[in-house]
Amino acid sequence: MSLGEWVFVGIFVAIAWIFPAVPIILGKRLGPKRPNPVKQQTYECGIETTGNTWVQFRAQYYIFALVFVLFDVELVFLFPWALAYNQLGLFAFVEMAIFILLLVVALVYAWRKGALEWV
Repeated sequence: MSLGEWVFVGIFVAIAWIFPAVPIILGKRLGPKRPNPVKQQTYECGIETTGNTWVQFRAQYYIFALVFVLFDVELVFLFPWALAYNQLGLFAFVEMAIFILLLVVALVYAWRKGALEWV
């Protein structure tokens, strides 16, 4: 890449950092800061919690979510490959075939371990 192209990349990165940082900083600087005991209490649906507020979370949902993320992220690799398939040639096809094979192995493993069983 030439230096002119890197300037655009730098501008894009700067905007990517500045765009979310400005509202966060403004909120911290301009927001009200009057803490009191009522504001610090934990509540749910506007009602104070009573008794034991700890609820056990089933790890099955967590594992199911991880499997979803795994197969959702693989699309990030498949879409660009599919768009550039004609220009990439046989080597890229073999690499993607190996990648998809690894994903199939991961899916079979998750299936056999019961990670895809909802109930």
